[in-house]
Amino acid sequence: MTGKAKPKKHTAKEIAAKIDAATTNRGGGKAGLSDRTGQVKGGHAKYECPNCKTTAPDVKTMQIHHDAKHPKMPFDESKLINLHVVLAPGDSSKPKPGIRGSLKNTAK
Repeated sequence: MTGKAKPKKHTAKEIAAKIDAATTNRGGGKAGLSDRTGQVKGGHAKYECPNCKTTAPDVKTMQIHHDAKHPKMPFDESKLINLHVVLAPGDSSKPKPGIRGSLKNTAK
């Protein structure tokens, strides 16, 4: 006898979600490196921990990092390194980097 399991048929919604996940830049890999490291103005990583050089997008996230990784040291917001000021490019007319869709053409 054969099993009772029915073969799974993928819905259009599932297929669309898989295509979206495969073709949209989520900020990982080489495509999102500049955002994560804060090398350009407008990147997502704004603050850098003065102790371990870990980056975070805002003060609240950096405070959570500091409490978890450096519990014996007091948190001082003035010691945080603002990467947008330190690593700012000279030309401000360039668009800010961000996460955008990929250049793959999904239409047939």
